[in-house]
Amino acid sequence: MTPGHGSTVDGVLRRSARRTPARVAVDYGERSWTYEELDDAVSRAASVLLDQGLTPGDRVGSYGHNSDAYLIGFLACARAGLVHVPVNQNLTGDDLAYIVGQSGSTLVLTDPDLAGQLPDDVRTLPLRNADGSLLDRLASATPYDGPEPRTDDLVQLLYTSGTTALPKGAMMTHRALVHEYLSAITALDLSAGDRPVHSLPLYHSAQLHVFLLPYLAVGATNIILDAPDGDRLFDLIEAGRADSLFAPPTVWIGLANRPDFGTRDLSGLRKAYYGASIMPVPVLERLRERLPKLAFYNCFGQSEIGPLATVLGPDEHKGRLDSCGRPVLFVDARVVDEDGKDVPDGTSGEIVYRSPQLCEGYWDKPEETAAAFRDGWFHSGDLAVRDAHGFFTVVDRVKDVINSGGVLVASRQVEDVLYTHEGVAEVAVIGLPDDRWIEAVTAIVVPRGEVTEAQLIDHAREKLPHFKAPKRVEFVDELPRNASGKILKRELRERFGD
Repeated sequence: MTPGHGSTVDGVLRRSARRTPARVAVDYGERSWTYEELDDAVSRAASVLLDQGLTPGDRVGSYGHNSDAYLIGFLACARAGLVHVPVNQNLTGDDLAYIVGQSGSTLVLTDPDLAGQLPDDVRTLPLRNADGSLLDRLASATPYDGPEPRTDDLVQLLYTSGTTALPKGAMMTHRALVHEYLSAITALDLSAGDRPVHSLPLYHSAQLHVFLLPYLAVGATNIILDAPDGDRLFDLIEAGRADSLFAPPTVWIGLANRPDFGTRDLSGLRKAYYGASIMPVPVLERLRERLPKLAFYNCFGQSEIGPLATVLGPDEHKGRLDSCGRPVLFVDARVVDEDGKDVPDGTSGEIVYRSPQLCEGYWDKPEETAAAFRDGWFHSGDLAVRDAHGFFTVVDRVKDVINSGGVLVASRQVEDVLYTHEGVAEVAVIGLPDDRWIEAVTAIVVPRGEVTEAQLIDHAREKLPHFKAPKRVEFVDELPRNASGKILKRELRERFGD
């Protein structure tokens, strides 16, 4: 192998394998991999991929469920100099074809039960559970011994969540992700002695790049689950096998609403990480009351920055439960007005970033890249307030702020108030076109028990100025979300805006 400096994504694993070769790196189902075994599997998988006729720089889609094979496929792409393209396993039809086509993926790693959803002209290789799969070929493959990728080579196209427009492929380099891993390790207090369980989709950047890869970097033993199943998670915690868990607010809400949440022994859970969307303050208060010794960390960011940008640590929650914390090690952040000028502390504006963690732009989208990267800073699209101590509080997405009668209303404030009503299980507040108000504040509610529109509007008016209270309430069985748990307000506006 050509000598290199090793500041690559796959180099993270290689160093851990040399440091603690016999320690278990990953448990998935009945399979277990030591660090040495996992590193060897990645080298062999890299050769399997290159034997498909791929060359460095080619894009390789990955359309599969959580598994050890999914992780090996990603790391093998990194080692072989290929560009990994994670694809939401729930996508079908035009949405799926768009990402595969727009990225120019020449091969897609997939699970057999998903392969039929891909366009007919796409070449596939099964990850597992099939003859000739990536896992099946490891034993006969020769470990890769070619040149290391360069730190500035692309390693992944992270497609944005598409909550407001078509997804864009954020071009991530090895250098960007390795910087982000170090930021995550330091800000989230990750250590080899932790026992993390990874149950959120690995195609999403938060689970893969904020937790799984940084935990591999420090040498922890990682459990990968197919999905965030409450029974399985509680069993692992009670058995002492898991003490660290990341989940978006929607999953934490689901866990807190389980009938056995108050009776199971969850004292072994030491670290609770939440992020990917805004955590309602009332929900966080309930969790902290039930588990007072549990250390909570709020993780905030977006795909373009790897994705971790700010963290609110356990000792920083008091008095600022709605804050997303301060910038992590390699991130510089400001709050600016429409002209890109700093606004005073306590004033809302758009968060902009400068960081080695940032993507190189959007794949094959020069206009969108130019719009997002201006004057040396990345414009996030998030509306926030910074206080005098450097803590940021996200108010809303810029595109989700509601113009009610010429006054701007942050949907999060209305949502937090509605969450204090016992009849609300979940809620999303949006603005809908209105002849009188320009946009009418509208609450889309998943109810808990019997509750009426009038009751919720009256509840909001007791705690908010009347112009911020909902003018309308719609009840639904569930809210539309993307893979990371973010509520798709764009879909709600389309559904209820007619």
